[in-house]
Formats: sequence, C-alpha cells, structure tokens
Amino acid sequence: MTFVQLIDCRTSRFDEMNQLMDRWVEQTKGKRTATHDVIGKDRSDASHFIEIVEFPSYEEAMRNSNLPETDKIFQEMVALCDEMPTFTDLDVVRDEQLYAATARRFFEALAGREVPSLDGLLIEDYHDHDPANEQDVIGLDAVRREVEMWKSGFDFDFTIDDQLAQGDRVCTRWTWHGTHTGDFMGIPATGKRVSMTGTTIHRCAPGGKLAEGWWQYDRLGLMAQLGMLDDLEQ
Repeated sequence: MTFVQLIDCRTSRFDEMNQLMDRWVEQTKGKRTATHDVIGKDRSDASHFIEIVEFPSYEEAMRNSNLPETDKIFQEMVALCDEMPTFTDLDVVRDEQLYAATARRFFEALAGREVPSLDGLLIEDYHDHDPANEQDVIGLDAVRREVEMWKSGFDFDFTIDDQLAQGDRVCTRWTWHGTHTGDFMGIPATGKRVSMTGTTIHRCAPGGKLAEGWWQYDRLGLMAQLGMLDDLEQ
C-alpha cells in the first residue's frame, strides 16, 4: 500500500531550505526510498509550507527516515524553521489518476461494438500523430473515420498492460487483439485472429479530455500475420 507523509512547517528562509532539499536529493542517490516529493506554499501565508512525500509503503518510509543523510538534513531543516515542523503519516486508501482513467475509457470506447462518438473523451480539435498515416488526423470527425476504418476490418479489443501518468501526459502500453472480419487496406477478410502491441502517449486538456495522441505500434507484425509479407519472404 502506498504511504504518504505530510510535513507541515513555517519558515521565512525557504530558499535555504530548498537548497537543503537539493543537497539531500544528491546525497541519497541510490539509497532513498521516497518516490515523489511535492512542496506547496500557502497562498494566504507566505511562511507556511507543506511537503508531501510519497513512498511505496510505510516500511520503506521508515527505511528512508533511518538514512544518516535524512537525519542530518532533518536537523538542519528544523534550524531553518520558525517553529517545530509537524508530521502526519497517511496510508493511501484511494489514488485516482484522473487523466489515466480518461485514457483507459478511450481504449474501452474504441473496443466497443459501434463506432464511438468520443465527444466526452476528446476535445473538438483533437490532434492524432500516427506514423502509419501520411498526414496527422485532426478533429473528432477525422478520428471517427479512422476508427471506422479499423472497425470495418476487425472485431477487436485492447488489453491495457501498463499506464504511467505525469502532469498532463498519460502513457499507455497496450496489446490489441482482433479478428480480421472485413476489408482492411485492400486486404479481404481472412478470419484470422491477430494481435499487436503498442504504446500511446496522450496529452490531456485542462478540462480532462484528451487533446493530442502519439502512437507507436507493430503494424509490420500485423501485416505479416495477415500474410501480406509472404511474397517478400520467399
């Protein structure tokens, strides 16, 4: 279970404290167990700061606290504070990556029986980058036509293998499974069960919808499974 520690402090010497944290990061390379660190400043009190430190577990947080570098930096941090900082230990009971959830719903929508409207998932001028296309696909109508092309050729679904979210970007590693049920790029239906792997990076708009996408996938492998490379291999 993910564990989060909140450090609440007041200081008029934040620049010095910031330098202190930079030194701790440098000194604990390869040893620290913290995975994410955020410091926020109170908009109504310029001397009030809250640091949010994330760990894989409580046990890993304790390992981090027991590092000699951590103890030394903590003593120096206390000296920079206007009063003794307070600590709150939290076991994370819900962690919802909202942008990642939108990307996941997008892949689920693509795998539906009908061509999805995508209105609730993509902005109107969504921009798609696919190296298999000569030109980028821009706009909801163009995206729907692209989806329709795939759906006319395959009955398919996606398995989400991994997702990473940072800032307004979501990276999804996926596996696509399809049955070749119709014409696809001039290839008549073969009835073959095919698959390919790929990765998509999405940029999300402030409102939460997907604004841009970059695709990389094994299209050559797909063509081989459909028998399009047989003549080249002979």
